[in-house]
Formats: sequence, structure tokens, C-alpha cells
Amino acid sequence: MVRAFPPTRHSAVAAVRSADNAERARGLAILSAVYWRPVYTYLRLRWHKPHEEAADLAQEFFAQVVEKDLLARFDPSRARLRTFLRTCIDGLVGNYDKAAFRKKRGGGAVPLDFDGACEEIERLEGGCDPPDVLFEKEWARGVFTIALRRLEQECASAGKSQHYALLERYDLGDERPTYAELARSFGVAVTDVTNRLFRVRRELRRIVLEVLRELTAGEDEFREEARALLGDGAV
Repeated sequence: MVRAFPPTRHSAVAAVRSADNAERARGLAILSAVYWRPVYTYLRLRWHKPHEEAADLAQEFFAQVVEKDLLARFDPSRARLRTFLRTCIDGLVGNYDKAAFRKKRGGGAVPLDFDGACEEIERLEGGCDPPDVLFEKEWARGVFTIALRRLEQECASAGKSQHYALLERYDLGDERPTYAELARSFGVAVTDVTNRLFRVRRELRRIVLEVLRELTAGEDEFREEARALLGDGAV
């Protein structure tokens, strides 16, 4: 028997099944923002779909999440959401009909930059990681992308844009400067760099957990996903 979704307004999984149009749109926006690259990557590398076809199928997949209420069959006691969604993608491809499924792209809940992802995905073809592993990696990337975007907005709203800029330079850049170099660059003391990086990393962790809570249907699944992404002791 499929478990009922918990009545939390934060769950995008529950929101996408809501009778309220605004709630459905909110839920789909979060799901598609995190999962569009995993879905597109999986279609390209597991099913060997060319770019245009994979993009059309990915757009159709997110449409079906709402139109066919795909999440009605999701049972968090049996599988993680990302595992369930991957199974749904397999079913979509199995029933694929070019004429019936062809849609104009760009009408999704959020802008989906398939063209921007195409070149990167093509570099992965023939690589060591199997498609299901790449799906997991793209899922993690999607979670952190959303979390970083929210963190940047929160820092800007609180007048602490420098905190995010320090994180961006030290943790997200191609080269890692020393704390002393950051202190000179930003015109602050080394202790300020240390303290601000500690605080902004703590806030990033908090937001990552918030995103994971939105993407899960219950406490057990949330804790499992938090451990998968952040390690033991994450919550």
C-alpha cells in the first residue's frame, strides 16, 4: 500500500500532487530545477538518445509528472525518489512515440538549458561511470546548485554578499587561495576570513538540508538522502 505524503507545505513531492495550481507549479519548479540534468544525462548515456530527442523526452517527462500524476505510485519505503524517477524514465522511453511525444521545448516550469549541457554530456560518453552513477552525480550537483543560488540570495538580502564571495573564491573556484590572500583581496583580517567562511559554510549546509527536505516524502527518506549527500552524522 502506497504511503500518503506527509502534510508539509515544504515538500515539493507533495506540492506537485496538490489540487492547487500554484502549489503544483512550485513543486514542479523545484523538481525540474534539480532533476533536469540527471534526466537529460540518463537519456543521452543510458538510452543513447541524440540531443534533440533527449531534450524533448526530458521536457515530456516533467510534463507527465503532473499530467499523469506519476508520483501517485511513489512509495518512499521501497525506493528513493531519484531511483523511482529513473524507473519512470525507462518506462517513458519504452512507450516513446516520436510523433505523439514531440513538443515545443521551453514551456517547462523553469528554463532548461539542454543546449548548454549538450557539449558536456558528449564529453562523458564512453567514460568510466555508468549512466546510473552519472544520474546520481548530476542529482547531487542539482541539489547544490539550488542551495548555492538560495545562499547567494540570502547573503545579498542580509547585506553579507562578501560572505558568499569568500565561499565562491575559496571553495568553488578552480584555484584555492590562502586565507591571507583572501584577506588582502577583500581588505579584511585573516580572522574575519576564517569566521565568515565558517558561518557561510554552516548556512550552506542548512540550505542543502532544506532542499533535501523539499525533495523527499518523509523523515526516513530525508535522513537517508542527507547521509548519502553529506555523510554520516548529516542530521
